[in-house]
Amino acid sequence: MIALIQRVTEASVRVEGELVGCIGAGLLALIGVERDDGEDNAARLVDRMLTYRVFGDDAGRMNRSLLDSQGALLLVPQFTLAADTRKGTRASFSSAAPPERARELFDHLVTLARARCAVVQTGVFGADMAVASINHGPVTFRLEA
Repeated sequence: MIALIQRVTEASVRVEGELVGCIGAGLLALIGVERDDGEDNAARLVDRMLTYRVFGDDAGRMNRSLLDSQGALLLVPQFTLAADTRKGTRASFSSAAPPERARELFDHLVTLARARCAVVQTGVFGADMAVASINHGPVTFRLEA
């Protein structure tokens, strides 16, 4: 599984103009599911997202995690993160999980995140989403599990 995490001051997701998820300060995480991923990958990725140190301490150094800072988490499914872009000018999605399996693992990841983080919002799996964010820093990391 792949997460592209961005430290944000706010982020939101709309589907057909309707607001479906919105957070204040925290992390926006775009989630890609690969063919060989399982529940153990989802558990490891949640742990990494919640404990990865991207927030400033009193000295301004990135020494605090999402859990430390009590920030919010916005999880957005994005199958294009699983694309193979090494050749040509068009992405191949052969390494992406089939949609049904990807949905199961995304939902499992959301359940795990909600068990540990007070504020978790999501996008809608398979929907055409409009994602807005104000990236703080900017700070963006790619995490894999």
